[in-house]
Amino acid sequence: MRAVVDPLPEASAPPRRNPSWDPRHQPCAPVISQEGEALQLSLLDVLRNAEELSALSCPTPGEGVGLIEYLLGICFASGAFPSSDDEWRARVERKHPLDEVATWLAGQPADEWDLFHPERPLGQNSELAPQFEEDGAGPAQLVLERVGDYCQLFDHHHLEHPEPLPAAEAFRAMLAQHVYGLSGRARVSGKRLGPKLTNLAAGRLQGRVRVVVEGRTVADTLRMNLYPAPGGEKGHFNRSWTTGENPRRGFRTKPPGRATSGPADLHSCLGRSVLLRPVPAAEGEPVLVDRVLIGAGELLALDPERDLDDAVLGKKLNGHRKPLWPSPTRALWREAHALYSAATRETGRLYGRLRNLDFPQDGSGPPCSFWAVGIIADKTVPATWTEGRFPYAPSMGEALCEASRRGSDIAEYVARSLERAAYAAWKVAYPNPKPADRAAQMARFDARREFWPAAEKPFLGLLHETARGGDVPPLLFDCAGELRSMAEDFLRNRLDALPRNREGMLARARAEARFRDDMADAKAPAELREAAQR
Repeated sequence: MRAVVDPLPEASAPPRRNPSWDPRHQPCAPVISQEGEALQLSLLDVLRNAEELSALSCPTPGEGVGLIEYLLGICFASGAFPSSDDEWRARVERKHPLDEVATWLAGQPADEWDLFHPERPLGQNSELAPQFEEDGAGPAQLVLERVGDYCQLFDHHHLEHPEPLPAAEAFRAMLAQHVYGLSGRARVSGKRLGPKLTNLAAGRLQGRVRVVVEGRTVADTLRMNLYPAPGGEKGHFNRSWTTGENPRRGFRTKPPGRATSGPADLHSCLGRSVLLRPVPAAEGEPVLVDRVLIGAGELLALDPERDLDDAVLGKKLNGHRKPLWPSPTRALWREAHALYSAATRETGRLYGRLRNLDFPQDGSGPPCSFWAVGIIADKTVPATWTEGRFPYAPSMGEALCEASRRGSDIAEYVARSLERAAYAAWKVAYPNPKPADRAAQMARFDARREFWPAAEKPFLGLLHETARGGDVPPLLFDCAGELRSMAEDFLRNRLDALPRNREGMLARARAEARFRDDMADAKAPAELREAAQR
Protein backbone atom coordinates (compact mmCIF):
# COMPACT_ATOMS: atom_id res chain seq x y z
CA MET A 1 0.00 0.00 0.00
CA ARG A 2 1.43 3.34 -1.11
CA ALA A 3 1.67 6.06 1.52
CA VAL A 4 -0.02 9.37 0.77
CA VAL A 5 2.32 12.30 1.25
CA ASP A 6 0.88 15.75 1.72
CA PRO A 7 2.43 18.26 -0.67
CA LEU A 8 4.76 20.82 0.81
CA PRO A 9 3.04 24.18 1.35
CA GLU A 10 3.97 26.78 -1.23
CA ALA A 11 5.90 29.80 -0.03
CA SER A 12 3.30 32.50 0.55
CA ALA A 13 3.79 35.93 -0.98
CA PRO A 14 4.25 38.81 1.45
CA PRO A 15 0.91 40.34 2.41
CA ARG A 16 -0.13 43.39 0.40
CA ARG A 17 -1.77 46.34 2.07
CA ASN A 18 -3.20 49.73 1.27
CA PRO A 19 -0.20 51.98 1.82
CA SER A 20 0.17 55.30 3.53
CA TRP A 21 2.36 57.95 1.93
CA ASP A 22 3.48 61.17 3.62
CA PRO A 23 5.27 63.84 1.50
CA ARG A 24 6.91 65.18 4.64
CA HIS A 25 9.02 62.04 4.83
CA GLN A 26 8.82 60.50 1.34
CA PRO A 27 11.02 61.75 -1.53
CA CYS A 28 8.77 63.90 -3.71
CA ALA A 29 10.64 67.13 -4.56
CA PRO A 30 13.27 67.08 -7.34
CA VAL A 31 16.08 69.50 -6.44
CA ILE A 32 19.58 70.49 -7.55
CA SER A 33 22.32 70.72 -4.94
CA GLN A 34 24.93 73.48 -5.03
CA GLU A 35 27.34 70.90 -6.44
CA GLY A 36 24.97 70.34 -9.36
CA GLU A 37 23.75 66.92 -8.17
CA ALA A 38 20.13 65.97 -8.95
CA LEU A 39 18.31 64.73 -5.84
CA GLN A 40 14.76 63.87 -4.80
CA LEU A 41 13.97 64.89 -1.23
CA SER A 42 11.01 64.94 1.11
CA LEU A 43 9.40 68.25 2.04
CA LEU A 44 11.10 68.17 5.44
CA ASP A 45 14.50 67.52 3.87
CA VAL A 46 13.98 70.41 1.45
CA LEU A 47 13.22 72.79 4.31
CA ARG A 48 16.06 71.51 6.50
CA ASN A 49 18.63 71.74 3.71
CA ALA A 50 17.22 74.72 1.82
CA GLU A 51 20.42 76.78 2.28
CA GLU A 52 22.46 74.07 0.51
CA LEU A 53 20.05 73.52 -2.42
CA SER A 54 20.34 75.59 -5.58
CA ALA A 55 16.84 75.16 -7.00
CA LEU A 56 13.80 72.97 -7.44
CA SER A 57 14.00 70.99 -10.66
CA CYS A 58 10.58 69.60 -11.51
CA PRO A 59 9.86 67.97 -14.90
CA THR A 60 7.45 70.76 -15.93
CA PRO A 61 7.10 74.45 -14.99
CA GLY A 62 3.57 73.79 -13.69
CA GLU A 63 4.76 71.18 -11.21
CA GLY A 64 7.56 73.51 -10.12
CA VAL A 65 5.16 76.37 -9.42
CA GLY A 66 2.71 74.02 -7.71
CA LEU A 67 5.45 72.77 -5.38
CA ILE A 68 6.63 76.30 -4.58
CA GLU A 69 3.04 77.33 -3.86
CA TYR A 70 2.71 74.40 -1.47
CA LEU A 71 5.96 75.21 0.34
CA LEU A 72 4.88 78.85 0.67
CA GLY A 73 1.55 77.71 2.11
CA ILE A 74 3.43 75.62 4.68
CA CYS A 75 5.64 78.60 5.59
CA PHE A 76 2.61 80.83 6.12
CA ALA A 77 0.74 78.14 8.09
CA SER A 78 3.74 77.78 10.43
CA GLY A 79 3.72 81.52 11.13
CA ALA A 80 7.20 81.98 9.64
CA PHE A 81 6.48 85.03 7.55
CA PRO A 82 7.29 88.74 7.92
CA SER A 83 4.89 91.15 9.58
CA SER A 84 6.03 94.21 7.59
CA ASP A 85 8.08 95.22 4.57
CA ASP A 86 10.96 96.19 6.86
CA GLU A 87 10.93 92.77 8.51
CA TRP A 88 10.74 91.11 5.07
CA ARG A 89 13.87 93.00 4.01
CA ALA A 90 15.71 92.04 7.20
CA ARG A 91 14.76 88.36 6.79
CA VAL A 92 16.00 88.29 3.19
CA GLU A 93 19.23 90.24 3.73
CA ARG A 94 20.17 88.39 6.94
CA LYS A 95 19.11 84.99 5.59
CA HIS A 96 16.57 84.25 8.30
CA PRO A 97 16.63 80.44 8.82
CA LEU A 98 13.68 78.21 7.95
CA ASP A 99 14.15 75.98 11.02
CA GLU A 100 10.82 77.01 12.55
CA VAL A 101 9.00 75.93 9.39
CA ALA A 102 10.62 72.48 9.44
CA THR A 103 9.90 72.14 13.18
CA TRP A 104 6.23 73.02 12.68
CA LEU A 105 5.83 70.61 9.77
CA ALA A 106 7.55 67.74 11.59
CA GLY A 107 5.19 68.20 14.56
CA GLN A 108 1.98 67.90 12.53
CA PRO A 109 -0.30 64.86 13.10
CA ALA A 110 0.69 62.02 10.77
CA ASP A 111 -2.88 61.17 9.72
CA GLU A 112 -3.42 64.71 8.41
CA TRP A 113 -0.53 64.34 5.93
CA ASP A 114 -1.34 60.89 4.54
CA LEU A 115 -1.98 61.02 0.79
CA PHE A 116 -4.09 57.87 1.05
CA HIS A 117 -5.95 58.35 4.33
CA PRO A 118 -9.41 56.72 3.96
CA GLU A 119 -11.30 59.71 5.39
CA ARG A 120 -8.93 62.70 5.12
CA PRO A 121 -6.62 62.10 2.13
CA LEU A 122 -4.12 64.93 1.77
CA GLY A 123 -5.21 67.49 -0.81
CA GLN A 124 -8.24 65.41 -1.82
CA ASN A 125 -11.98 64.95 -1.43
CA SER A 126 -12.96 61.62 0.17
CA GLU A 127 -16.64 62.35 -0.59
CA LEU A 128 -15.94 61.17 -4.13
CA ALA A 129 -15.32 57.60 -2.90
CA PRO A 130 -18.88 56.21 -3.50
CA GLN A 131 -18.66 56.96 -7.21
CA PHE A 132 -14.99 56.14 -7.70
CA GLU A 133 -15.52 52.70 -9.28
CA GLU A 134 -18.10 54.05 -11.71
CA ASP A 135 -16.35 57.26 -12.80
CA GLY A 136 -12.64 56.79 -12.05
CA ALA A 137 -10.13 57.02 -14.91
CA GLY A 138 -6.51 56.10 -15.48
CA PRO A 139 -3.85 58.24 -13.80
CA ALA A 140 -3.08 60.02 -17.11
CA GLN A 141 -6.11 62.23 -16.39
CA LEU A 142 -4.24 63.73 -13.44
CA VAL A 143 -1.31 65.00 -15.52
CA LEU A 144 -2.02 68.27 -17.31
CA GLU A 145 0.30 67.43 -20.21
CA ARG A 146 -1.64 64.20 -20.93
CA VAL A 147 -5.15 64.97 -19.76
CA GLY A 148 -6.82 66.00 -23.04
CA ASP A 149 -9.96 67.92 -22.12
CA TYR A 150 -10.98 65.78 -19.09
CA CYS A 151 -14.10 64.54 -20.94
CA GLN A 152 -13.29 62.85 -24.23
CA LEU A 153 -16.35 62.10 -26.35
CA PHE A 154 -14.81 59.22 -28.33
CA ASP A 155 -13.63 56.10 -26.50
CA HIS A 156 -11.69 57.50 -23.50
CA HIS A 157 -8.80 55.26 -24.51
CA HIS A 158 -5.95 57.47 -23.34
CA LEU A 159 -7.71 58.19 -20.06
CA GLU A 160 -7.93 54.46 -19.39
CA HIS A 161 -4.25 53.75 -19.98
CA PRO A 162 -3.33 51.38 -17.15
CA GLU A 163 0.26 52.44 -16.48
CA PRO A 164 0.35 53.65 -12.84
CA LEU A 165 2.11 56.75 -11.55
CA PRO A 166 4.59 56.75 -8.65
CA ALA A 167 3.05 58.46 -5.65
CA ALA A 168 5.57 61.33 -5.80
CA GLU A 169 4.61 62.13 -9.42
CA ALA A 170 0.91 61.87 -8.60
CA PHE A 171 1.38 64.24 -5.65
CA ARG A 172 3.12 66.89 -7.79
CA ALA A 173 0.58 66.46 -10.60
CA MET A 174 -2.21 67.03 -8.07
CA LEU A 175 -0.55 70.27 -6.90
CA ALA A 176 -0.35 71.46 -10.52
CA GLN A 177 -4.03 70.64 -11.01
CA HIS A 178 -4.99 72.67 -7.94
CA VAL A 179 -3.35 75.84 -9.27
CA TYR A 180 -3.45 75.44 -13.08
CA GLY A 181 -6.44 73.16 -13.74
CA LEU A 182 -8.38 74.11 -16.87
CA SER A 183 -12.04 74.89 -17.15
CA GLY A 184 -14.52 72.64 -18.95
CA ARG A 185 -16.49 69.56 -17.97
CA ALA A 186 -15.13 66.73 -15.87
CA ARG A 187 -15.62 63.09 -16.76
CA VAL A 188 -17.64 62.48 -13.62
CA SER A 189 -21.32 62.04 -12.80
CA GLY A 190 -23.09 64.59 -10.63
CA LYS A 191 -25.89 62.22 -9.57
CA ARG A 192 -24.63 61.79 -6.00
CA LEU A 193 -23.03 65.12 -5.05
CA GLY A 194 -24.79 67.42 -7.50
CA PRO A 195 -24.56 68.54 -11.14
CA LYS A 196 -22.04 71.31 -10.43
CA LEU A 197 -19.45 68.68 -9.58
CA THR A 198 -18.89 68.22 -13.33
CA ASN A 199 -18.33 71.92 -14.14
CA LEU A 200 -14.62 72.61 -13.73
CA ALA A 201 -13.54 76.16 -12.96
CA ALA A 202 -10.19 77.46 -14.16
CA GLY A 203 -7.41 77.29 -11.59
CA ARG A 204 -6.44 80.56 -9.99
CA LEU A 205 -3.19 80.79 -12.01
CA GLN A 206 -4.58 79.43 -15.27
CA GLY A 207 -5.34 82.81 -16.82
CA ARG A 208 -2.24 84.74 -15.82
CA VAL A 209 1.53 84.64 -15.61
CA ARG A 210 2.86 83.62 -12.20
CA VAL A 211 6.14 85.30 -11.31
CA VAL A 212 8.43 83.59 -8.80
CA VAL A 213 11.58 85.35 -7.61
CA GLU A 214 14.34 82.76 -7.66
CA GLY A 215 17.35 83.29 -5.43
CA ARG A 216 20.69 81.52 -5.37
CA THR A 217 19.30 78.90 -3.00
CA VAL A 218 15.89 77.38 -2.32
CA ALA A 219 15.92 79.18 1.05
CA ASP A 220 16.47 82.54 -0.69
CA THR A 221 13.61 81.76 -3.07
CA LEU A 222 11.17 81.01 -0.26
CA ARG A 223 12.22 84.05 1.79
CA MET A 224 11.79 86.46 -1.14
CA ASN A 225 8.37 85.09 -2.11
CA LEU A 226 6.92 85.26 1.39
CA TYR A 227 5.22 88.55 2.20
CA PRO A 228 3.44 90.37 5.03
CA ALA A 229 -0.03 88.89 5.42
CA PRO A 230 -2.78 91.51 4.96
CA GLY A 231 -4.26 92.15 8.37
CA GLY A 232 -1.65 89.84 9.90
CA GLU A 233 -3.87 86.79 9.38
CA LYS A 234 -2.01 83.75 8.10
CA GLY A 235 -5.21 81.84 7.28
CA HIS A 236 -5.77 78.10 7.49
CA PHE A 237 -3.88 75.45 5.55
CA ASN A 238 -6.05 73.22 3.33
CA ARG A 239 -5.10 69.64 4.14
CA SER A 240 -8.15 67.89 2.71
CA TRP A 241 -11.73 68.54 1.64
CA THR A 242 -13.23 67.21 4.88
CA THR A 243 -10.99 69.06 7.33
CA GLY A 244 -10.23 72.70 8.00
CA GLU A 245 -11.84 75.74 9.51
CA ASN A 246 -13.67 76.72 6.32
CA PRO A 247 -16.67 74.65 5.16
CA ARG A 248 -16.25 73.41 1.60
CA ARG A 249 -18.64 74.21 -1.19
CA GLY A 250 -21.43 71.87 -2.20
CA PHE A 251 -22.19 70.87 -5.78
CA ARG A 252 -25.97 71.22 -5.97
CA THR A 253 -25.76 74.86 -7.02
CA LYS A 254 -22.93 77.14 -7.97
CA PRO A 255 -21.99 79.19 -4.89
CA PRO A 256 -20.22 82.54 -5.00
CA GLY A 257 -16.44 82.44 -4.65
CA ARG A 258 -15.21 82.67 -1.09
CA ALA A 259 -12.64 85.15 0.16
CA THR A 260 -9.39 83.62 1.34
CA SER A 261 -8.73 83.57 5.07
CA GLY A 262 -5.08 84.46 4.52
CA PRO A 263 -2.03 83.50 2.45
CA ALA A 264 -1.79 79.94 3.85
CA ASP A 265 -5.31 79.38 2.53
CA LEU A 266 -4.51 81.02 -0.83
CA HIS A 267 -1.36 79.00 -1.53
CA SER A 268 -2.89 75.67 -0.51
CA CYS A 269 -6.41 76.06 -1.93
CA LEU A 270 -7.96 72.91 -3.42
CA GLY A 271 -8.78 73.98 -6.96
CA ARG A 272 -9.97 70.47 -7.80
CA SER A 273 -11.94 67.73 -6.08
CA VAL A 274 -9.46 64.90 -6.54
CA LEU A 275 -9.32 61.34 -5.28
CA LEU A 276 -6.35 59.02 -5.88
CA ARG A 277 -6.37 55.22 -5.56
CA PRO A 278 -3.11 53.55 -4.49
CA VAL A 279 -2.02 50.14 -5.68
CA PRO A 280 -1.84 47.77 -2.67
CA ALA A 281 1.86 47.28 -2.04
CA ALA A 282 4.04 44.88 -0.13
CA GLU A 283 6.59 46.18 2.34
CA GLY A 284 9.46 47.83 0.50
CA GLU A 285 7.66 48.16 -2.83
CA PRO A 286 7.19 51.63 -4.35
CA VAL A 287 3.78 53.19 -3.80
CA LEU A 288 1.85 53.69 -7.04
CA VAL A 289 -1.43 55.35 -8.09
CA ASP A 290 -3.48 53.46 -10.70
CA ARG A 291 -6.77 55.39 -10.90
CA VAL A 292 -8.01 58.91 -10.22
CA LEU A 293 -11.26 60.83 -10.09
CA ILE A 294 -11.38 64.57 -10.79
CA GLY A 295 -14.26 66.99 -10.27
CA ALA A 296 -14.85 70.68 -9.57
CA GLY A 297 -13.02 72.28 -6.67
CA GLU A 298 -13.05 75.38 -4.52
CA LEU A 299 -14.14 78.73 -5.91
CA LEU A 300 -12.16 81.74 -4.69
CA ALA A 301 -13.01 85.42 -4.91
CA LEU A 302 -9.51 86.85 -5.32
CA ASP A 303 -8.78 90.32 -3.99
CA PRO A 304 -6.19 92.07 -6.21
CA GLU A 305 -4.82 93.96 -3.21
CA ARG A 306 -4.14 90.89 -1.07
CA ASP A 307 -4.08 87.84 -3.37
CA LEU A 308 -1.99 89.00 -6.35
CA ASP A 309 1.30 89.95 -4.71
CA ASP A 310 3.43 88.83 -7.68
CA ALA A 311 1.14 89.78 -10.58
CA VAL A 312 2.42 92.15 -13.26
CA LEU A 313 -0.60 94.43 -13.58
CA GLY A 314 -1.36 96.27 -16.80
CA LYS A 315 -3.69 99.14 -17.60
CA LYS A 316 -7.08 99.39 -15.94
CA LEU A 317 -10.00 97.67 -17.67
CA ASN A 318 -13.48 98.16 -16.19
CA GLY A 319 -11.90 99.61 -13.06
CA HIS A 320 -9.42 96.75 -12.58
CA ARG A 321 -5.84 96.24 -13.70
CA LYS A 322 -5.54 92.95 -15.58
CA PRO A 323 -2.49 90.78 -14.81
CA LEU A 324 -0.07 89.81 -17.56
CA TRP A 325 -1.39 86.67 -19.26
CA PRO A 326 0.30 83.97 -21.37
CA SER A 327 -0.03 84.37 -25.12
CA PRO A 328 0.07 81.63 -27.78
CA THR A 329 1.76 84.04 -30.21
CA ARG A 330 4.24 85.90 -27.98
CA ALA A 331 6.97 84.16 -26.00
CA LEU A 332 7.33 85.42 -22.44
CA TRP A 333 10.79 86.90 -23.08
CA ARG A 334 9.08 89.44 -25.35
CA GLU A 335 7.18 90.68 -22.27
CA ALA A 336 10.30 91.05 -20.09
CA HIS A 337 9.96 94.83 -20.19
CA ALA A 338 6.66 94.57 -18.30
CA LEU A 339 8.46 92.73 -15.48
CA TYR A 340 11.29 95.24 -15.27
CA SER A 341 8.86 98.16 -15.46
CA ALA A 342 6.96 96.75 -12.49
CA ALA A 343 10.24 96.26 -10.59
CA THR A 344 11.20 99.87 -11.37
CA ARG A 345 7.89 101.67 -10.78
CA GLU A 346 5.80 99.63 -8.31
CA THR A 347 5.80 101.11 -4.83
CA GLY A 348 4.22 98.15 -3.06
CA ARG A 349 3.78 94.40 -3.33
CA LEU A 350 6.64 92.13 -4.41
CA TYR A 351 8.31 94.54 -6.83
CA GLY A 352 8.33 97.49 -4.47
CA ARG A 353 9.95 95.36 -1.76
CA LEU A 354 12.59 93.96 -4.12
CA ARG A 355 13.72 97.41 -5.20
CA ASN A 356 14.80 98.26 -1.65
CA LEU A 357 16.96 95.18 -1.10
CA ASP A 358 20.68 95.61 -0.53
CA PHE A 359 22.51 92.71 -2.12
CA PRO A 360 26.32 92.61 -1.81
CA GLN A 361 28.13 93.11 -5.12
CA ASP A 362 30.37 90.04 -4.94
CA GLY A 363 30.89 89.65 -8.68
CA SER A 364 29.07 86.30 -8.79
CA GLY A 365 26.30 87.53 -11.06
CA PRO A 366 22.71 88.67 -10.50
CA PRO A 367 21.46 87.82 -7.00
CA CYS A 368 18.05 86.68 -8.25
CA SER A 369 15.88 86.22 -11.31
CA PHE A 370 12.24 86.49 -12.27
CA TRP A 371 10.81 83.10 -13.24
CA ALA A 372 7.60 83.72 -15.20
CA VAL A 373 5.31 80.75 -15.91
CA GLY A 374 2.00 80.37 -17.70
CA ILE A 375 -0.04 77.65 -19.37
CA ILE A 376 -1.40 78.08 -22.89
CA ALA A 377 -4.62 76.27 -23.69
CA ASP A 378 -6.99 75.96 -26.63
CA LYS A 379 -10.23 76.44 -24.73
CA THR A 380 -10.28 73.36 -22.45
CA VAL A 381 -7.28 71.58 -23.96
CA PRO A 382 -3.76 72.38 -22.68
CA ALA A 383 -1.32 73.22 -25.46
CA THR A 384 2.02 73.98 -23.78
CA TRP A 385 3.76 75.62 -20.87
CA THR A 386 5.44 78.96 -21.47
CA GLU A 387 8.17 80.26 -19.21
CA GLY A 388 11.10 82.65 -19.01
CA ARG A 389 13.88 83.47 -16.55
CA PHE A 390 15.08 87.07 -16.39
CA PRO A 391 18.01 88.22 -14.22
CA TYR A 392 17.42 90.99 -11.72
CA ALA A 393 19.61 93.12 -9.47
CA PRO A 394 17.98 96.01 -7.56
CA SER A 395 20.96 98.29 -8.24
CA MET A 396 20.55 97.72 -11.98
CA GLY A 397 16.77 98.10 -12.15
CA GLU A 398 16.70 101.18 -14.40
CA ALA A 399 19.39 99.79 -16.70
CA LEU A 400 17.53 96.47 -17.05
CA CYS A 401 14.32 98.35 -17.81
CA GLU A 402 16.04 100.30 -20.58
CA ALA A 403 17.86 97.26 -21.99
CA SER A 404 14.71 95.13 -22.08
CA ARG A 405 12.63 97.87 -23.68
CA ARG A 406 15.21 98.80 -26.33
CA GLY A 407 16.16 95.18 -26.99
CA SER A 408 12.52 94.26 -27.49
CA ASP A 409 12.00 97.25 -29.82
CA ILE A 410 14.99 96.16 -31.93
CA ALA A 411 13.74 92.57 -32.19
CA GLU A 412 10.23 93.72 -33.10
CA TYR A 413 11.56 96.03 -35.79
CA VAL A 414 13.76 93.33 -37.33
CA ALA A 415 10.79 90.94 -37.39
CA ARG A 416 8.60 93.51 -39.15
CA SER A 417 11.39 94.05 -41.68
CA LEU A 418 11.48 90.33 -42.40
CA GLU A 419 7.75 90.43 -43.04
CA ARG A 420 8.14 93.36 -45.46
CA ALA A 421 10.98 91.57 -47.23
CA ALA A 422 8.75 88.51 -47.63
CA TYR A 423 6.06 90.74 -49.14
CA ALA A 424 8.55 92.19 -51.63
CA ALA A 425 9.54 88.70 -52.77
CA TRP A 426 5.92 87.58 -52.98
CA LYS A 427 4.89 90.51 -55.19
CA VAL A 428 7.42 89.42 -57.82
CA ALA A 429 7.10 85.64 -57.47
CA TYR A 430 3.29 85.65 -57.61
CA PRO A 431 2.17 88.48 -59.96
CA ASN A 432 -1.46 87.26 -60.25
CA PRO A 433 -2.30 85.57 -56.95
CA LYS A 434 -5.69 84.52 -55.65
CA PRO A 435 -6.49 86.44 -52.43
CA ALA A 436 -7.13 83.18 -50.58
CA ASP A 437 -3.63 81.94 -51.43
CA ARG A 438 -1.71 85.00 -50.23
CA ALA A 439 -0.98 83.83 -46.67
CA ALA A 440 0.39 80.45 -47.72
CA GLN A 441 2.44 81.95 -50.57
CA MET A 442 4.00 84.65 -48.37
CA ALA A 443 4.83 82.06 -45.70
CA ARG A 444 7.40 80.60 -48.13
CA PHE A 445 9.53 83.73 -47.77
CA ASP A 446 8.66 84.86 -44.21
CA ALA A 447 11.62 84.12 -41.92
CA ARG A 448 9.95 85.28 -38.72
CA ARG A 449 9.15 81.70 -37.74
CA GLU A 450 12.88 80.96 -37.44
CA PHE A 451 13.83 84.40 -36.17
CA TRP A 452 11.70 84.62 -33.03
CA PRO A 453 12.95 81.47 -31.26
CA ALA A 454 16.55 82.31 -32.19
CA ALA A 455 16.26 85.91 -30.98
CA GLU A 456 15.72 84.82 -27.38
CA LYS A 457 19.36 83.91 -26.76
CA PRO A 458 20.95 87.29 -27.69
CA PHE A 459 18.15 89.11 -25.85
CA LEU A 460 18.76 87.15 -22.63
CA GLY A 461 22.51 87.66 -23.09
CA LEU A 462 21.86 91.40 -23.19
CA LEU A 463 19.93 91.20 -19.92
CA HIS A 464 22.54 89.05 -18.14
CA GLU A 465 25.39 91.38 -19.11
CA THR A 466 23.33 94.39 -18.01
CA ALA A 467 22.53 92.78 -14.65
CA ARG A 468 26.27 92.22 -14.13
CA GLY A 469 26.83 95.97 -14.46
CA GLY A 470 27.55 96.27 -18.19
CA ASP A 471 27.09 99.56 -20.04
CA VAL A 472 23.74 99.41 -21.86
CA PRO A 473 24.44 101.33 -25.14
CA PRO A 474 27.34 99.12 -26.38
CA LEU A 475 25.48 96.00 -25.24
CA LEU A 476 22.45 97.10 -27.26
CA PHE A 477 24.65 97.71 -30.29
CA ASP A 478 26.10 94.18 -30.05
CA CYS A 479 22.63 92.68 -29.62
CA ALA A 480 21.30 94.62 -32.62
CA GLY A 481 24.18 93.44 -34.78
CA GLU A 482 23.61 89.81 -33.80
CA LEU A 483 19.87 90.04 -34.44
CA ARG A 484 20.40 91.63 -37.83
CA SER A 485 23.00 89.07 -38.91
CA MET A 486 20.76 86.25 -37.77
CA ALA A 487 17.77 87.69 -39.65
CA GLU A 488 19.79 88.07 -42.86
CA ASP A 489 20.80 84.41 -42.72
CA PHE A 490 17.22 83.27 -42.14
CA LEU A 491 15.94 85.46 -44.99
CA ARG A 492 18.62 84.16 -47.33
CA ASN A 493 17.67 80.58 -46.53
CA ARG A 494 14.02 81.32 -47.25
CA LEU A 495 14.82 82.99 -50.56
CA ASP A 496 16.82 79.93 -51.65
CA ALA A 497 13.47 78.36 -52.47
CA LEU A 498 13.07 80.75 -55.41
CA PRO A 499 13.77 79.37 -58.89
CA ARG A 500 17.05 80.31 -60.57
CA ASN A 501 15.39 82.30 -63.34
CA ARG A 502 14.82 86.00 -64.04
CA GLU A 503 11.73 86.27 -61.80
CA GLY A 504 13.42 84.35 -59.02
CA MET A 505 16.55 86.50 -59.08
CA LEU A 506 14.46 89.68 -59.19
CA ALA A 507 12.34 88.53 -56.22
CA ARG A 508 15.50 87.78 -54.23
CA ALA A 509 17.03 91.17 -55.07
CA ARG A 510 13.84 93.05 -54.15
CA ALA A 511 13.51 91.25 -50.80
CA GLU A 512 17.15 91.76 -49.80
CA ALA A 513 17.08 95.41 -50.86
CA ARG A 514 13.90 95.97 -48.89
CA PHE A 515 15.51 94.49 -45.77
CA ARG A 516 18.68 96.60 -46.15
CA ASP A 517 16.63 99.77 -46.66
CA ASP A 518 14.61 99.05 -43.52
CA MET A 519 17.79 98.62 -41.48
CA ALA A 520 19.01 102.08 -42.58
CA ASP A 521 15.63 103.81 -42.45
CA ALA A 522 15.20 106.88 -40.24
CA LYS A 523 12.45 105.03 -38.32
CA ALA A 524 14.74 102.11 -37.46
CA PRO A 525 16.17 101.88 -33.93
CA ALA A 526 19.42 103.87 -33.69
CA GLU A 527 21.44 100.73 -32.95
CA LEU A 528 20.36 99.15 -36.25
CA ARG A 529 21.05 102.33 -38.22
CA GLU A 530 24.53 102.58 -36.72
CA ALA A 531 25.24 98.95 -37.59
CA ALA A 532 24.00 99.55 -41.15
CA GLN A 533 26.48 102.41 -41.61
CA ARG A 534 29.49 100.26 -40.71
